[in-house]
Amino acid sequence: VQLQASGGGLVQAGSSLRLSCAASARTLSGYGLGWFRQAPGKEREFVAATPRSGGTAVYADSVKGRFTISRDNAKSTVYLQMNSLEPEDTAIYYCAASSRIIYSSLAMSSQYHYWGQGTLVTVSS
Repeated sequence: VQLQASGGGLVQAGSSLRLSCAASARTLSGYGLGWFRQAPGKEREFVAATPRSGGTAVYADSVKGRFTISRDNAKSTVYLQMNSLEPEDTAIYYCAASSRIIYSSLAMSSQYHYWGQGTLVTVSS
């Protein structure tokens, strides 16, 4: 499965952006899908994920209430709606997928088998 992330850009604090990640698979049904980010000089960190079943999503505490992950299995696309952006959200955002990931491992980058190339989000103050 190949993943292509898009939608990044330069925005002001308080703005919104929606990231998209399109997959080459015919459907994303049955895949756990996640978003991770890596800020300059920092390690990659978990942002949000939706389980294979399409059930309750999980979020990092730093984005809870501001970001929303969603999926469109028919379009083979996962989205990350980001509201109330802060300068601390500046990073390269990566999407990831796995057909075998379990719910308790959704925040673990090592459990994802497929990764997109990343899209840069820059939030100015």
